[in-house]
Order: sequence, then C-alpha cells, then structure tokens
Amino acid sequence: MKDKRILYVSSEVVPYLPETEISSMSFEAPRMVNQQGGQIRIFMPRYGNINERRHQLHEVIRLSGINLVINDLDMPLIIKVASIPKERIQVYFIDNDEYFKRKATLTDEDGVLFPDNDERAIFFAKGVIETVKKLNWSPDIIHVHGWLASLLPMYLKQYYKDEPLFNESKIVTSIYNQSFDGTLNKDMINKVKFDNIEESHIKELEKPTYNSLMKIAIDHSDALIIGSEEIPAELDSYLKDSEKPFLDYKSKDEFGEAYVEFYNTKVLG
Repeated sequence: MKDKRILYVSSEVVPYLPETEISSMSFEAPRMVNQQGGQIRIFMPRYGNINERRHQLHEVIRLSGINLVINDLDMPLIIKVASIPKERIQVYFIDNDEYFKRKATLTDEDGVLFPDNDERAIFFAKGVIETVKKLNWSPDIIHVHGWLASLLPMYLKQYYKDEPLFNESKIVTSIYNQSFDGTLNKDMINKVKFDNIEESHIKELEKPTYNSLMKIAIDHSDALIIGSEEIPAELDSYLKDSEKPFLDYKSKDEFGEAYVEFYNTKVLG
C-alpha cells in the first residue's frame, strides 16, 4: 500500500469511543495501511461524549468557518484534529454545536435515536467532503464504516460528481450488523432532495431504515466489504445482487492481508 492515499470515514473510532466492531476496524485498518507506508486520513464526528482534553483535540481554524446548508439552514462547520498516540495517525473531527454538542453519540439515555440523526448524517457526509477539498488531498480509496457515514458515497457520486479532486477515487463501504431499530426522521428524503439529488437515487429513503441507508451506500460504492460475521439477510442478498466486487467477513486477527489484496486487485485493479 506504499504511497496509496486512503481516506477512512467512520461513525466511530477507538480510542475516542468504546470498542465495537466498527470502532475497532476503523482503527485497525488505517493502522495497518499506515504501517505499510500508505498515506491515511481518518474522519469521524466529534460527539459531545468524546473527552477533548484527554484526547487533546484542537480546532483547526484554517479548515473551520464554512457553512453547510442542511435543509435550507446554514450550519457552521467546525473541524478539530487529534493524533492517535504511538501511531502517528491524525484524526479529523467534524463538529457543529447544534448537532454534536450533546453528551451522547446516536441515542439518548433511554436508547431512543436522536430525531435529527438524519441531518447529522447529511452534515457529516458534506462536512468530510468539503474538508478534504480544503486539504486538497485526493484519495485513491475512500473507505466508509457505520450508518452515520453511509450517505457519503451517494453525496460523492451525485452532489459532488463534478468535483475533480475525487475523479479517480474509489469508494469501499463496509457493511456491519450494527444497526438501529425503527426509522430515522420520515422527512429525510426531502432534506436530501433539497440538495438537488434526484429521487431515483434515494428512493430507499422513503422509509429510512438501517437497511435502506446501507442499500443507498451499496448503490454508490465501487466495492464492498462484509464487516460482520452475520449481516441482515436482506443486505447480504442486495450486496451480492449488485455484482460489485466484495470481500467476505474477515476477523480482526486475519483481515490485514485480505484487505490489502482486495484494495490492490479489486478496488484499484
């Protein structure tokens, strides 16, 4: 992977959040590529329960300060950065007081999804892309993890399709079993359509379930990775029916070689 540029976009990454399948792989995969001489950047949301002092987050003024329009509202984008100790890996955090100040990730203390998770997902996708544009850093591969990041492939292929920085970028999405019950805000499809995205690309969002979000990510990805030993049957068949290159589940102990070969032969090959 020497000198290859890989952008990792995840809803959660250790050590900033507790260990889960997603947060763990969102750290292990970049670390492996980094050790092989690849260039990596990691992006995640700056949830309010991330301890800024302990993890030494600081705002990057030159990257902050633009407004993203979400459903006709101007939302200021704040970018923070930290380094993972011992790994020499930089992590960029997408922040906004309205969306990410509360001291929790995706649900309240009763386990109920936040009603604005749909807007947070839109803000996160656009925020990552706008920041990478400001960095003027053109990734060879963009690897997406977690449903809060799942709109990024669609935004890249639709809303930002004329952005030359990403002309050669290939999108890989990992599909996990870490889902949510019920649906996101029923008005989500209209908020995405506000960005002049045609309904045909986002029809699944009429009922924004976990499976719907991941289907849209599958539709707009170039290659896929099965990130959990078992994923919802509906997504498993949808992924295989897409006829896109995919990699079967690999555990944390055995993924390294398989990911590198997949990146080199199926994604970039």
